[in-house]
Amino acid sequence: MPKILSEAAVESFRDRLCHVAEGLFAAHGPDGVTMRELAQALGVSQMTPYRYFKDKDAILAAVRTRAFNRFAAAMENSNRQSLAKRVPESKNKKSGLNAPENVYLDFALENPAAYRLMFDVSQPTFGAYPELVKAMDRARLTMGDGLRRLAAQGRFKGNVPLTAHVFWSALHGAVMLELVGLLAHSGLDARKIANAALQALVKQFGVA
Repeated sequence: MPKILSEAAVESFRDRLCHVAEGLFAAHGPDGVTMRELAQALGVSQMTPYRYFKDKDAILAAVRTRAFNRFAAAMENSNRQSLAKRVPESKNKKSGLNAPENVYLDFALENPAAYRLMFDVSQPTFGAYPELVKAMDRARLTMGDGLRRLAAQGRFKGNVPLTAHVFWSALHGAVMLELVGLLAHSGLDARKIANAALQALVKQFGVA
C-alpha cells in the first residue's frame, strides 16, 4: 500500500520536482525531457512523479506558474518600494519606471531558466491550468503598474496597455539577445540596450 503523505510532504516533493524540471526543461526543451529522466534526476522510481502530477504537461504548467509568480512578486515588491520612496514630482526627473525595469532585468538575467520557460516556451494547453493563467495575468499586470500610476497623476496621456507592451517588448528583446549569446564580443549587454531603448521610448511616448 502506498505511503500516505502529509500535505507538507506532498508540497515539498512537488517543489523539488519543479526545481529539477525547470533546469531540465530550460536546457533541453520540454519535448526533450521524459518523465523517466525527471525521475532519474530526482532519484526516485519512474512512477513516483505521477503520484504528484498527471503528466509532463502538468509539471510544465506548475513550473511556469511558480516562475510567473516569483517574477510578479519581485515586480510588485519593487513597485511598493518605489511608492514608499517617491520624491515630490517637482524633484522627480525620471519616469518612475526605472526601479521596476531594473528588477525585470535582474530577474531575467539571474533566473535565465525560469525566464525562458515563462516567455520562450509555447504551451498551447495553458488555458487548462487556472493557476497558470492567473499567474500569467498577475505578471502581465505588473508591467503596466508604473504607467497606470503616472496616468492617474496626469503625467501620462497615452494608451497604457499598448505602451506597457512596447516597453515590455524592449526589455524582453534585450534580455533574449543576451541569453542566446548574440551579444558576445559586441561590447554590449542587455542592460545597456534596454536602458537606451527605454530612454528613447520615454521620449517617444511622452512619459513625464
